[in-house]
Amino acid sequence: MAATDTYDNYNATTVPQVIARYMVAQGDGTDSTTIAQAFTSDAHVNDEGIDYNGEEGLRAWLNKTAGEFTYTTTLTGQRQDGPDKWTVIAHLEGDFPGGVVDLPFRFTLRGDKISKLIIAL
Repeated sequence: MAATDTYDNYNATTVPQVIARYMVAQGDGTDSTTIAQAFTSDAHVNDEGIDYNGEEGLRAWLNKTAGEFTYTTTLTGQRQDGPDKWTVIAHLEGDFPGGVVDLPFRFTLRGDKISKLIIAL
C-alpha cells in the first residue's frame, strides 16, 4: 500500500496484534520487560532523534522513557504503509514540553515482532 497523508480511525482489531499490544503497553505503565518482548532482538528504535539498537539499546530506551513524563494517550489514527509497515497516531496530553502532541509511531514488522520503530513528528 502506498503512504498517504490520510489515516483511518484507530482500530485495535485491524492493526497487527503486536502493534495493538505495544500501543496499550506503552501508555499503561506495563513493565519494560513485557514491552521489550514485542521487539526483535536486533530491533532499531528512534525516539526524539536518538537511535537505540538491539536488546541493550532497547533496554536503555525503555529505562530512559519510563516515568520521564506523565501523560494520557488517545489512539486516533492508523494506516498501513506497506506489507510490513504501519503508522499509528497517538494524541498525548501531559507534563512534557508543549503539553499536547499528535505523535506518529512508525512501525516495521518482521513476523509477529517489531523490528523498527520511529517515534517522530
